[in-house]
Amino acid sequence: MVGMNSFDGKTYWIVGASEGLGRALAQALSNRGARVILSARNAKRLDEICSILPNSKAIRCDVADLDSVRRAASAAGKVDGLIYNAGAYDPMRSTEWNTEAALRMSDVNFQGALRVLGEILPGFVKAGQGEITLIGSLSGYHGLPSAVGYGASKAALISLAETMRHDLAGSGVTVRIVNPGFIKTRLTEKNSFRMPMLMTPQGAAQHVVRAMSRHRFRTDFPAPFSWLIRLVGYLPDWVIYRGR
Repeated sequence: MVGMNSFDGKTYWIVGASEGLGRALAQALSNRGARVILSARNAKRLDEICSILPNSKAIRCDVADLDSVRRAASAAGKVDGLIYNAGAYDPMRSTEWNTEAALRMSDVNFQGALRVLGEILPGFVKAGQGEITLIGSLSGYHGLPSAVGYGASKAALISLAETMRHDLAGSGVTVRIVNPGFIKTRLTEKNSFRMPMLMTPQGAAQHVVRAMSRHRFRTDFPAPFSWLIRLVGYLPDWVIYRGR
């Protein structure tokens, strides 16, 4: 059980907060006494969320636009933690290549994180404190069918977090990577296949909040689905790609 004192009085900037997991995280953190700053492209939806959350603020931000990110970071001001949850997803096989869609996913899921971190991390390092929570995906661990763009961009985000973990050791800045499985959102509604252990945004948010209350660098969920995904990495290629 996460205690109120873990978040009470702290300010978190949630990027990608207009719906789904981001919205559920805003509610969960607000319930624990945190001040939340919510960013996404849809300003109307952000205002609707802030109207029901105490001690919250909406700042429109397009993570694919560096000027927009810089304006948003300036408006956010000093924060105790950053949660990067912005995401774009379109199922796409390599035989049905769509360059624009692949670039859009990369721009939002990975390069957007670089833009936001560039505005926040230097201040954290200078202050010797701050929390960074990157929302990745279990799909970032292995190349999966129909995941051109999405899986690769999440793999890049995981690698970024791992590098930052090395570089920020002893700096006072905490970085963590949280990799969920399938969450019921407008993005996963695009999938035509059965999604194992599909979670609600509220259930997934509780996993993320628990991860934020601990010192662990990496959190994968839900179990045992996440264990199976990680296990695939230990299998030889001839098993994984048999018949392909």
